[in-house]
Amino acid sequence: MNDKIEILLVEDNQHDAELTIRSLRKVNLANKLVHLKDGAEALDFIFAKGAFAGRQIENKPKVILLDIKMPKVDGIEVLRQIKSNDITKTIPVVIMTSSKEEQDIITSYNLGVNSYVVKPVDFEGFAKAVAELGFYWLMINELPE
Repeated sequence: MNDKIEILLVEDNQHDAELTIRSLRKVNLANKLVHLKDGAEALDFIFAKGAFAGRQIENKPKVILLDIKMPKVDGIEVLRQIKSNDITKTIPVVIMTSSKEEQDIITSYNLGVNSYVVKPVDFEGFAKAVAELGFYWLMINELPE
């Protein structure tokens, strides 16, 4: 799995993951997407450990869409580890969560999140938000090499 990954989606809610993938596919942005279901799996993937030990850690996604409330390791801890590592700290991380808790927002920004998005409740709003996020982070945003 050394192909270039553009989007790493870390989402334990299968329904939300499917909506996200469908929304990105609709605007042709889901070709190089990897979906992981919990924070522990995400850390293994990002840091090329465990089941992903054969992966090149330098093959970084263009953006990570990260949920906060997940089993095993929560999104805040995943964010903390990404942003505290020299190899991964420049990867844009977008928190996509249903949490509007002020403390989650403050903690995320203090740890270096690039964007914090509260998931819209209705499908149309959610689909539009995901498509706009994907377009911005994959097509407009410039990343360092």
